[in-house]
Amino acid sequence: MEAARRDPAEFDALYRRYLARVYSYAYYELGDHHAAEDATEKTFLAALTNLHRFGERARSEDGDGASTFRVWLFRIARNVVANERRSLRRHLSTPLPDDPSIADPLDVERDVVRRDEGRTAWRAVGRLRGDRRRALVLRFVDEMSTAEIAGVLGRSEGAVRVLIHRALRSVAKDLRAGEPPAR
Repeated sequence: MEAARRDPAEFDALYRRYLARVYSYAYYELGDHHAAEDATEKTFLAALTNLHRFGERARSEDGDGASTFRVWLFRIARNVVANERRSLRRHLSTPLPDDPSIADPLDVERDVVRRDEGRTAWRAVGRLRGDRRRALVLRFVDEMSTAEIAGVLGRSEGAVRVLIHRALRSVAKDLRAGEPPAR
């Protein structure tokens, strides 16, 4: 972090460390590869441009490896994603279907069912509103702690725990509603 402040060329290490996570977050939020790539690029450009404003505030009780840089970076990503979402709403387009993947020739049916279940679950997550969806993505995709999520979303840890709990209940309810009736 300090090396990147002194020499912007050193930012590359931070970029490489967080690129996949920021892209993943943007993709799950926007649901479009191109929009996620744009949001990821804008996030890192904003971080590099504003690196002088960042101040490390990790506490010893946060544990080893805790970094407020990651939280700061994801706050930037959250803002960029919100701007991208507004831009996408202004320029509505029909999304292209998901890229077909090569099916397992030995068990095509199982592969189709597994992919369908995954799509159904992510659609249920996608129907969640705002911070509930963001909290799930940050927790289970980006594997952030509740403390980090609280920093990204600007909420208390307790509020984040409640968000995650309620979001999981909503997704489970949504998935149960889509099941065929039991006989």
